[in-house]
Amino acid sequence: MRRKFRVFRYKPGWSRHRYETYMVDLPDTATVLEALIRIRRDQAPDLTLRHSCLHGSCGTCGMRINGRERLACLTPVAELPDPITVEPLYNLGVVSDLVVDVPAFYEKFTLIERPLLRRSEAPAQGRPPEGIPAFTRLESCIECGLCLSACPVVATDPYYLGPAALAAAWRLVEEPRGKDPAAILALVDDPHGCWRCHLAMECSEVCPTGVHPAQAIVSLRATLSASPKMLSQEENPTHA
Repeated sequence: MRRKFRVFRYKPGWSRHRYETYMVDLPDTATVLEALIRIRRDQAPDLTLRHSCLHGSCGTCGMRINGRERLACLTPVAELPDPITVEPLYNLGVVSDLVVDVPAFYEKFTLIERPLLRRSEAPAQGRPPEGIPAFTRLESCIECGLCLSACPVVATDPYYLGPAALAAAWRLVEEPRGKDPAAILALVDDPHGCWRCHLAMECSEVCPTGVHPAQAIVSLRATLSASPKMLSQEENPTHA
């Protein structure tokens, strides 16, 4: 198939970004990531993008495709109408072309002290391979940043912890692994924490791994609302 791509282009020093159009011949099974790699190979050797695993595990190829946050490696070209517009994620700052700046994103995870492992959620009838005592589940969040790009609050509040970090906070409250849940709840109980969310649900809508950050934020709010400290404040209100 021959497809038309409209790709966001920006380099440091440019006064503004632009869009460039490429026609690409592809197999019927091609993904957007494969198309972009082919564009870089054959037409635009200076095109910059991130990718690694090629199968939806690393999260590095997150971008906006036809106006929606997606992983390029999991997005079939055949399912998209022409022209296929490819842009960097919103709310993270563009470094070059489709590559965004991620340090601030990871700093918010560091604040939460997120765990790396959780209990397995394997089916009850599942059995681990010989020599492995039990299933170990890696975190579902692949730190792709799609939720931050889709979040309307991240766009307006640079101090907002964001859906990914708040989802990590809820995982710690559920399963502390040596951390102090009360300290985590105190951290998110902030005007720029879980109360800043508008519950637009866009974060859960675009999450490629089913983390459901919006539900995690609701759970944080419910836990804080039911805490003895908050209940005592409601029973004995103070007035300035």
